[in-house]
Amino acid sequence: MNDRDIRRKLGQNYLSDPAIIFEMGQAISPQKGNHILEIGPGMGALTNTVNKEGVNIKAIDVDKKNIDFLSSEFRGPGNFDFIHGNILKTPLDFLNETHHRIIGNLPYNISTQIILMFTDWVNEIQDMHFLVQKEVAQKICGEVATKNWGKLGIKLSAFFNTQILFDVPPEAFDIKPKVTSSFIRLTPNNELNIDAATKSNLYKVVDLSFGSRRKNIRNNLKKQSFDWDSLGIDNNLRPEEIPLVDYLKLAKAYKE
Repeated sequence: MNDRDIRRKLGQNYLSDPAIIFEMGQAISPQKGNHILEIGPGMGALTNTVNKEGVNIKAIDVDKKNIDFLSSEFRGPGNFDFIHGNILKTPLDFLNETHHRIIGNLPYNISTQIILMFTDWVNEIQDMHFLVQKEVAQKICGEVATKNWGKLGIKLSAFFNTQILFDVPPEAFDIKPKVTSSFIRLTPNNELNIDAATKSNLYKVVDLSFGSRRKNIRNNLKKQSFDWDSLGIDNNLRPEEIPLVDYLKLAKAYKE
């Protein structure tokens, strides 16, 4: 297997368009004193945009060759810590020490897993900026009563405000993906203050509710004895027509 095949398998499509890279850096706008966690830095295109005086940068990459290259390439002015590891398996206890800003050109095959993982750290996150497949970005930023309002968007909207900043064409990468990408911003929605039990129930309710998008919410949740009238929810609506506030009501009333 040649190097390009290996990179495709790992989802390593590196940014090469300087204008797009500059625009992403402008959107992130690193400030002195920031603590930044970068996921999958690759050859350092996005890393370079946050390499500023007084910025503290941890970068985790699954490819040891990339870590070796970055360690020799970046000596400052930012403060760097390059880590060889899989972001889904690497301990992230350092997030408890101070608020972090999280960035990354995410591998398409695990992008949703990575983003959902950070709902566990919402109180330790300042913001997140990710480059993902456009279709995934639309689902992350989906709005109620649209085709993009589904399991992913509902789960994330309970913890983050989401926004698509701009699209990135395949030509912006050294190995062109077959799809358009989007650069997105997620900022914590701390007003809801969802505890672990409510989160667990919310995820279960949402997964059950979307068992069939063609059925109404009552049929998808027929095994649950919800008092729909007291909850104030129209159970004739389909799952994509139910707003987050009502899913949270269902989560709090949910019983195994």
